Amino acid sequence: MPIYYVMKVKGKAKIPDYIQLRDESLTLIGYFRPGRSERLDKVIPNTVHASQVQAIIDGITEYGKMTKVDLI
Repeated sequence: MPIYYVMKVKGKAKIPDYIQLRDESLTLIGYFRPGRSERLDKVIPNTVHASQVQAIIDGITEYGKMTKVDLI
């Protein structure tokens, strides 16, 4: 069961919002804009897990809060 941590980072002015994706040891494995699901597919090869993480990302409203994603 993989564990990921997701955090939404607020952009400023012309810089857009970004998503940080980290593994269970909190190592940064992905840094991309929320709407770029093709980047997520490169980081998480399992498409079912990638779609579950994308659903979590779409639901994140708070900036700077680390969200634990425990996949089944």
